[in-house]
Amino acid sequence: MKNLSLIAFLAAFLLLPAVTAFSAEDMREMQIRAREERQALLEKAMQEKEAAQREAEEVRQRILSDRRALEEEIVRLEEENKGYTERVEVLETERAELSETEKALDGELEEADAVVRELVGAIRVNAKDVDSVISDGFRSVLSPETAAVPEGIADGGEFPGMDDIRRLSDVLFAEIRHAGSVRITTDAIIDRSGRETEAEILLIGNFTAAYRTGGETGFLNHSPAGDKLFALSRLPSGRMQGQIDDYMDGNSNAVPMDVTRGGALRQLTHQLSLWEQIPRGGPIVWPIVIIFGLGIAIIIERVIFLAHKRFNADALMNRIDGLIRGGEFEKCRFACEGHAKKPLARVIGAGLTCCHMPREEMENALQEAILREIPPMERFLSTLGMLAAIAPLLGLLGTVTGMINTFHVITLYGTGDPRMMSGGISEALVTTMLGLSVAIPMLMAHTWLHRAVDKNIGEMEEKAVTLVNVAHKGRGDNHHHEHPPQPGGSLDEAE
Repeated sequence: MKNLSLIAFLAAFLLLPAVTAFSAEDMREMQIRAREERQALLEKAMQEKEAAQREAEEVRQRILSDRRALEEEIVRLEEENKGYTERVEVLETERAELSETEKALDGELEEADAVVRELVGAIRVNAKDVDSVISDGFRSVLSPETAAVPEGIADGGEFPGMDDIRRLSDVLFAEIRHAGSVRITTDAIIDRSGRETEAEILLIGNFTAAYRTGGETGFLNHSPAGDKLFALSRLPSGRMQGQIDDYMDGNSNAVPMDVTRGGALRQLTHQLSLWEQIPRGGPIVWPIVIIFGLGIAIIIERVIFLAHKRFNADALMNRIDGLIRGGEFEKCRFACEGHAKKPLARVIGAGLTCCHMPREEMENALQEAILREIPPMERFLSTLGMLAAIAPLLGLLGTVTGMINTFHVITLYGTGDPRMMSGGISEALVTTMLGLSVAIPMLMAHTWLHRAVDKNIGEMEEKAVTLVNVAHKGRGDNHHHEHPPQPGGSLDEAE
């Protein structure tokens, strides 16, 4: 290996001078070529520079030309912009003016629209009213060809035009003319028993309808759904029936009518009498009714009693005065015995039996006789007063129980349906009304009867004092200090 390396080193050392000579020659050729190429590159660069300078000059000229054009265009655009600015200012002024005009027109439009809406609303309301008047009237039943309100106006389906308004006006005036007419016709009605029958019908405008069949006269109502006239379930009073009959026969110019279009007649139908209201008061009503019956019986008995006890006391006293002055005591007793059923006559008779006694004893005897007559006259008066006091208390008790029932219903069902509470409220009001209705006349009767009894007692006391004065004055006029005769004797037997 070492030999091989040495051989290679020797070979390279021997070949080195030849290689060096060959490389020097090539370097000269390369330098020449490089100078030539450099010169060519310089010429080419000079040509490209000149071309670039020419191109740059052309570009500069174009740029200058474009600049002048742009400056001219800018001047033109500035002039145009100035014109547009002035135009914008003019248009802005016009816009402001138009905006004010628009606001004014919008206000006028809103006012006009409000007027139109109000007018249309009034037309629709009137159309509904006219349609209701026609459908609720009797003419729609007896005259099916009656003009109707134009469709679509009342329900808001169509905007009402002038033709619709004219038709509505014609229908309204036709209904007004019909409301002032009165006619009698014959047609079918539903009677109170629910059967259809022919009847003579009196139509008073569009307000009231009355009917007359064989033996019945009453008022009619109608059902818009069934287009039938039906008789009210309750007949009017006999006076009203007579007025209707006289008017239909042409014997009278006056007839009762319902201007409320059936409201008053329905009130008449649902109006309850006293006997129909009493059961609505609950169980407390019946004690009040019993108290009323007892009070009426006591009042009647007391009135009859006091009426039988009244007579002309002044005439009797005048007669007794004359007889005593004449000394005829026996005839005085006979005069009193003729009215033995009268309390005053019995008191005077008791006084005549004591004429022989001193004044104080005679007054005591008369007072005793008066006290004896008072209990029969005051009998049952305290009971009547007690009943008059109990009746309103029972009414108040019924009010309390009725309100308790009402609050119980409210607790269970609430206040959604007032009909659920009507029972308790009816009980409360009916018992109060009935209790006061019973107590007030009973109190008045008790006061009147008590005053009548007081009057009779006062009259007895007055006549008793008169008898005492007359008896003792008669003894003084005869100038005798002796006593009058004993009972059964005569004035001649006096000592």
